[in-house]
Amino acid sequence: MALPIESVLPDLKKALAHGTGAVLTAAPGAGKTTMVPLALLDEPWLQGRRIIMLEPRRLASRAAARYMAAMLGEHVGETVGYRTRLDTRVSAKTRIEVATEGVLTRLLHADPALEDTGLVIFDEFHERSLHADLGLALCLQSREILREDLRILIMSATLEAEKAAELLGSSPIIRCTGHVYPVETRYLGRSKESGMERMVAETIREAFLNEEGDILAFLPGEGEIRRTEAMLSGAGLPPAAEIIPLYGNLPLSVQDRALAPSPAGHRKIVLATSIAETSLTVEGIRIVVDSGLMRVPRFSPRTGMTRLETVKVSRSSADQRRGRAGRLGPGVCYRLWTAEEDKLLEPHRTPEILEADLAPLMLELAVWGVTDPSELRWLDPPPRAACRQARELLGRLGALDKNGHATPYGRKLADFGLHPRLAHMILKAVPLGLGGLACELAAVLNERDFFRGGTRTPDADLRLRVEALHVADGTGRAFESVTDMSAVRRILAEAKYLKKKLGLSDRGNHDGRAHGTGLLLSFAYPDRIAQGRGNGRFLLQNGRGAALAANQPLAGEAYLVAADVADNGTESRIYLAAPIGKESLERYFAHEMEEESVIFWDREAQAVRARLRKRLGAIVLDEIPHPDPDPEHLLRALLQGIRVEGLAVLPWTKTAVQLRQRLVFMHRIDRRWPDVSDESLLSRLEDWLAPHLYALRSRDDLQHLQLAAILLEQLTREQRRELDEWAPTHITVPSGSRIPVDYSDPASPVLAVRLQEMFGLAETPRIARGQVPLTLHLLSPAMRPVQVTQDLASFWREAYFEVRKDLKGRYPKHHWPDDPWNAVPTRRVRPGS
Repeated sequence: MALPIESVLPDLKKALAHGTGAVLTAAPGAGKTTMVPLALLDEPWLQGRRIIMLEPRRLASRAAARYMAAMLGEHVGETVGYRTRLDTRVSAKTRIEVATEGVLTRLLHADPALEDTGLVIFDEFHERSLHADLGLALCLQSREILREDLRILIMSATLEAEKAAELLGSSPIIRCTGHVYPVETRYLGRSKESGMERMVAETIREAFLNEEGDILAFLPGEGEIRRTEAMLSGAGLPPAAEIIPLYGNLPLSVQDRALAPSPAGHRKIVLATSIAETSLTVEGIRIVVDSGLMRVPRFSPRTGMTRLETVKVSRSSADQRRGRAGRLGPGVCYRLWTAEEDKLLEPHRTPEILEADLAPLMLELAVWGVTDPSELRWLDPPPRAACRQARELLGRLGALDKNGHATPYGRKLADFGLHPRLAHMILKAVPLGLGGLACELAAVLNERDFFRGGTRTPDADLRLRVEALHVADGTGRAFESVTDMSAVRRILAEAKYLKKKLGLSDRGNHDGRAHGTGLLLSFAYPDRIAQGRGNGRFLLQNGRGAALAANQPLAGEAYLVAADVADNGTESRIYLAAPIGKESLERYFAHEMEEESVIFWDREAQAVRARLRKRLGAIVLDEIPHPDPDPEHLLRALLQGIRVEGLAVLPWTKTAVQLRQRLVFMHRIDRRWPDVSDESLLSRLEDWLAPHLYALRSRDDLQHLQLAAILLEQLTREQRRELDEWAPTHITVPSGSRIPVDYSDPASPVLAVRLQEMFGLAETPRIARGQVPLTLHLLSPAMRPVQVTQDLASFWREAYFEVRKDLKGRYPKHHWPDDPWNAVPTRRVRPGS
């Protein structure tokens, strides 16, 4: 009986023979998609050209090539070969090349028409890596302009096929259903008491004891795999249990052991990242334990930094993982979440192009000849903000000109196949005699930190990693902080490859590494040059705050360069860095430094300060007093200081306060009078106060201002003449005393006067030409209020006699007449005394 994948091959051959594209959706259990290129190899339309089959990962590329070569009874490198970075097995007779997705871009740059290629297959395209989306966009343009006969085949189990088929030009969709055995799904939920790794380990132990077959467990990353492995090692599993990790950075021999069938009498427990979700066949699996988590990079255009986030898997990923248990027979899938949570999973994972650092993509496009990504056809166009940030970085590195075209230097950067930052670092290092060190640093930064994963927070000093490389390379001994020697070996191989590319010796004098590491990092990460602020906290050149973990030796450095920074809100965490001297910054970044005059209000000193600053981005390298500051700038800073401190900073004498209160009263009556409220005065400082502030710099200087005279300058000549008539400062009362008017409440000005001084006055005094009655505060001989009124006549008639009884008892020596209308007013105890 034919396998399902074989049953659709005639339709696929027909579609590619009569068109230039197709989408093949192969469900789990549909058979190995590696059968597709083998079946198409002798199609007439290929005309002897090769087939390029793209895989998301190196491990999948090598595994697919080995499987197809075995199907042909050959060795890898004959009819079927593979091409990955640092590891290529092809020959003149190779017709099928299995390559990692990033390799396609290199091939397209070398030959934009792909003249020796008849078919490009994008396998496992649902993973939507940045390289896959870029490669597809470039292939589509190449087919449109240069090679109309170039075939493109997209293969995936969970892809939105209609969207992909439309992008290919309404190409046919060929669906291949699989024969998957039933898989029982058991939802376990998440325990808040137990950590995720412990729950995975307990579930694996229970499944191993109660179920048959090998186990595949999905965890977010290497750290979780190692911790789970340690827990299982002490869990009392039978000797037949073989625990094998599986993630991308493992040695090939360990990866092969995870994929191969278990030896007789043994059962394997494979602890894998999402690498085992698709594209790899892990033989013998009947049990899946799914943590429901995966780790993805998230790039922030706002900060220019990438952080790794642990997120929930998508619906399609969860289904792919479960399907691994149903390849050989009925299986079981343990999910560490609830059935209710399962309903809320996102349908598909977010394409990397929507969340990645787009500097490599934008450089590749520029080298291709595209300055605007919208010129190409994408399943999901790259976000504009990330594109803009990438262009700015590439322009700063000299890779793009002002129009966004690739410069000759930018083409050199792209040729390295590294992130443009690292390629720039290497090219800048060579003339300084630091090319070898730069290659080593680039290789270190391209790998996971091989100091991480221990029991304590690793030292962030990147120089220690370089020293560890030379210890391992020179003597074979392991540096005490190294937690992953396989990573060290990969780094050494990568560094050797880069040195060879530059024609540098792989051996040499490494004495300059301590001095040169920080400088080289500054070429790669100029936006992450940082200035110490104390206690391990730093200010990055881009204005962001960042900090080291506690008790880091680099915490006291005046300047450093942060190579690995996680964007964690307002203050990011620095994981890898190296110090750099101020003299190096001044020598190599002089062209970026700016000298600026800074004049500001110093709240602590309560004065204007004028400084000359030399800065590199947000970092201030030097600051000295300004010998000749601009008077206008000094004035603006002083005005800002007054706004910050408020009007209380000005010398409000009793006279100035009373004048201001009178003006507030007049503005309330007639809006043509100036508004001298706090809000108005602060908003109009330039108009009424600024002309009097030249040569003043401090709060003490402000105390010499004559505010009453300054306020009067706002009045017209007519208003000055009318002010005393409308809002007099004093009122003469019947006793002859001149009593001040209190305007603190402009709605009700107050005249506070002793009651005895008002005898004989029948009507309440008025101001504003008789429009506003004063509020009388009638006082006892001890100057305490005994009555408040705006109707003096009514007081004499109705309330006086009750007040008189009380006052006569308390002040018997004073004169309290029976007839206040006709009594003689007095300022003394009795009239005439």
